[in-house]
Order: sequence, then structure tokens, then C-alpha cells
Amino acid sequence: MCVRFNYHYLLTILFWLNRVVPLHNMPTQLENAMDTLIKIFHHYSGKEGDKYKLNKGELKQLLTSELTDFLSCQKDPQLVDKIMKDLDTNKNNEVDFNEFVILVAALTVACNDFF
Repeated sequence: MCVRFNYHYLLTILFWLNRVVPLHNMPTQLENAMDTLIKIFHHYSGKEGDKYKLNKGELKQLLTSELTDFLSCQKDPQLVDKIMKDLDTNKNNEVDFNEFVILVAALTVACNDFF
């Protein structure tokens, strides 16, 4: 039996535990970055359907609002469709948190390689 590990669920529990029983006074930069990823995803997800997934419109709104420099230098009008197709590994026409994190990780690697 293959069990899919739910990283979002684990991170949510860890963040709630840290708020209830602080392990230290200030969150680290990485903890803040992880918390920000979760908050941004959920800010855009579920406005038109499943609250744990982004449909194409929600993904486009997230990309337009949160990755403005990335999108502004792109000339392909089908870019959001292509990103959606690449991220949507289970082919349900939605992007879940795990699929979203893959996009962020890939862009982060590309930025690191570029700079």
C-alpha cells in the first residue's frame, strides 16, 4: 500500500504547535518562509471551489499578484496553461499545495542558478 505523505498537514501541525508551545522566541527565516508559502497558497485557493486547491483562475491570480517579475518578462500568452498542465500531475485540473511547492522550488532553483 502506497501512502502519500501530506506535507501541508505536517507543516500546519508544526506551526500550530510552535504557536501554542513556542520552541524559541522568534521564528527563523526559513520557518517564516514556509509559513508565508502556506498563507499565500491558502489566500488564493478555494475562492471558486476546493479550499485546498487552486483552479486555473486562482493559479493565474496567484502568479499575477505574487510573481509579477516572472510573468512580466514572459511573452507566451499560454504560459499559465502550460504551468497548470506541468504542475497538475494527477490531471484533475487543479493544483494542490504539493504541486504548488514544486513550482516554487523550481523557480527558486532557477533563480539560484541565474544569480
